[in-house]
Amino acid sequence: MNYVLRRLVATLPVMGVVAVIVFFLIHLSPGDPAALIAGDTASEGDVARLRASLGLDQPLWTQFSLWIGSLARGDLGTSIFTRVPVTELLAQRLEPTLSIAVITTVLSLVVSIPLGVLAAHRVGTWIDRLVMLFAVLAFSIPGFLVGYLLIYGFAIEAQWLPVQGFVGLSEGVWPWLRSLILPCVNLALVYIALLTRMTRATLLEVLHEDYIRTARAKGLGVLPVLLHALRNAAVPIATTVGTGIALLIGGVVVTETVFAIPGIGRLVVDAVQRHDYPVIQSVLLLSAAAYVLINLMVDLSYRLFDPRIRY
Repeated sequence: MNYVLRRLVATLPVMGVVAVIVFFLIHLSPGDPAALIAGDTASEGDVARLRASLGLDQPLWTQFSLWIGSLARGDLGTSIFTRVPVTELLAQRLEPTLSIAVITTVLSLVVSIPLGVLAAHRVGTWIDRLVMLFAVLAFSIPGFLVGYLLIYGFAIEAQWLPVQGFVGLSEGVWPWLRSLILPCVNLALVYIALLTRMTRATLLEVLHEDYIRTARAKGLGVLPVLLHALRNAAVPIATTVGTGIALLIGGVVVTETVFAIPGIGRLVVDAVQRHDYPVIQSVLLLSAAAYVLINLMVDLSYRLFDPRIRY
């Protein structure tokens, strides 16, 4: 418990640095949200009055102090364009993004770990080469290109799955799952490739250990040996899983754009195009917090795989 508390306290300066970088990079970037809201026909006086009403005419340090004060009260601010609280916007977009993240993670683990174990068990054979070829291709081809190919093949030509959009879980499990198959497969491919390669490489090291050879000499079956080796190789695999989940945050933006899914990724894209500072700042800060928490959970999971680890 002390270790967890120390780690949580250590995240505070990290989040502070992230907040400063995010705020000033966004506000110093080219573009004026007041001019976008006012439109092309607005005069300079109209734009100036709009900037004053939005508080954008104040010094940056003053705006930063007001934002930090709002964060301390649990207030993420209000969207400049929609005038809707950011927390409400995030709540509206959370289900699609969370659905994609959970299904993609589960799909990646279910596919990649057995593939990596199979490649390590059949190292040097055509099975190993085929698995590694798949991993290289899945990691190399851009995600947006794979997305368009999936849409063309399974949605337009075969008409098995919807082209775009999202159906909420409240409308049924199958319609919800059907709307997520293509985006989740598209997003999972790169993480399947990454985890497959890591599982294979780590397992190969463990399979050459003396205790594995001893287990084989005693007549232990192939499956028990592989499962035992996999548990001892789980720590680096868990680290890769945590990194992949954190990188998933960026991949969701591209996937939601390609498949027109109204999630947090699309919200960020729209906010960047309109220079909607409160939305961008809040999403980036929450993404950094999620990244830190995921890394903490991964660190805590090491004890499950190796009881010798002490925090």
